[in-house]
Amino acid sequence: MISNEDTKNINYVYIIECSDGTLYTGYTNNLDKRIYTHNKGKGAKYTRFRLPVKLRYYEQYELKSEALKREYKIKQMTRKQKLKLIEK
Repeated sequence: MISNEDTKNINYVYIIECSDGTLYTGYTNNLDKRIYTHNKGKGAKYTRFRLPVKLRYYEQYELKSEALKREYKIKQMTRKQKLKLIEK
């Protein structure tokens, strides 16, 4: 049986823009906390020296597996493709 807490869990795939203009794609189940963590220098090693970061795009998924598959697909995109996704 699935509890109410399990059904409320939302998984996010996100793209942030670093201070140097580069884009970083990640996964989380708590978007606000994750962006905060990145900006405190406690996030991904890639973003630590590119602060501050700004949330540019996100998608929501019920299943973690779906979010992780989408994260992988986005990471395979070119910068140009990611910017098109952000603009939509």
